[in-house]
Amino acid sequence: MAPRSSAGPEVAVACLWLLTAPCKAMKLVRKDIEKDNAGQVTLVPEEPEDMWHTYNLVQVGDSLRASTIRKVQTESSTGSVGSNRVRTTLTLCVEAIDFDSQACQLRVKGTNIQENEYVKMGAYHTIELEPNRQFTLAKKQWDSVVLERIEQACDPAWSADVAAVVMQEGLAHICLVTPSMTLTRAKVEVNIPRKRRGNCSQHDRALERFYEQVVQAIQRHINFDVVKCVLVASPGFVREQFCDYMFQQAVKTDNKVLLENRSKFLQVHASSGHKYSLKEALCDPTVTSRLSDTKAAGEVKALDDFYKIKILICKVFLMLLALRHCGLVNGCSQRFFCLL
Repeated sequence: MAPRSSAGPEVAVACLWLLTAPCKAMKLVRKDIEKDNAGQVTLVPEEPEDMWHTYNLVQVGDSLRASTIRKVQTESSTGSVGSNRVRTTLTLCVEAIDFDSQACQLRVKGTNIQENEYVKMGAYHTIELEPNRQFTLAKKQWDSVVLERIEQACDPAWSADVAAVVMQEGLAHICLVTPSMTLTRAKVEVNIPRKRRGNCSQHDRALERFYEQVVQAIQRHINFDVVKCVLVASPGFVREQFCDYMFQQAVKTDNKVLLENRSKFLQVHASSGHKYSLKEALCDPTVTSRLSDTKAAGEVKALDDFYKIKILICKVFLMLLALRHCGLVNGCSQRFFCLL
């Protein structure tokens, strides 16, 4: 998703990436895999992240069996035709998969391959998979990557243990970040008036209101029993001002949760409050050492390696472009250039 454009000093951005999912995992009800790696698994997704795992499990050509709603036409004894919606269980041969990452909805389209009271064989239907509803997925060939993903999705130990607040002044996106994806949970927006000469009261009150809403979001979404580190990243002095406000209010209100976990907060620099600035914060050497004993460390290293490879490919591309311009590209290099 493209980053939100800046709207001036009055508008601010705060994005909380909260790796704070409760220790739930996708439920494996049944697993029947033959020696030739053909077979089926029955799963129950319980968290929004489970829908992302399911999206990566289902492929075109698979067989999917799940409960769904079908609009059925009925004809009365008088000949009048009506329609009603009935819940039934269908088995589809998957032809198309659509995943909405914001709503965490997964739609699977295909043709019916099992006789059903309401749906003819070969008729098209779209099943919408949702949390807490069982489904059975069958494949002709289960590879090791897919089976490993099922193990990860069903392992509660994969719950996240790092939170991050990337902020400027005025607008906050509350997001849930797991090893697989980032989910936007809420949006806090407060209009911050400009400072006027000799009168900063309106600006200060709006800023205090914004900080208070961010603090409430942190308390509501961060499970400090799981989280080992909370990153607070921003440009300028926003992070220092926010942390000072948060802990001053914690002392006044005797907020033991925040006070007891004060050592978990780590302030780092970020160039902006947009989501892409989280990479800067995570690559900070101070943060890297602090996250060494968390589950996020592997994801940070993988992200860093990805960007290094991307930069290397860009450099090779530019070098070949220069050689081609000078007429020095031989046949082998020319083929490599065409691949790029």
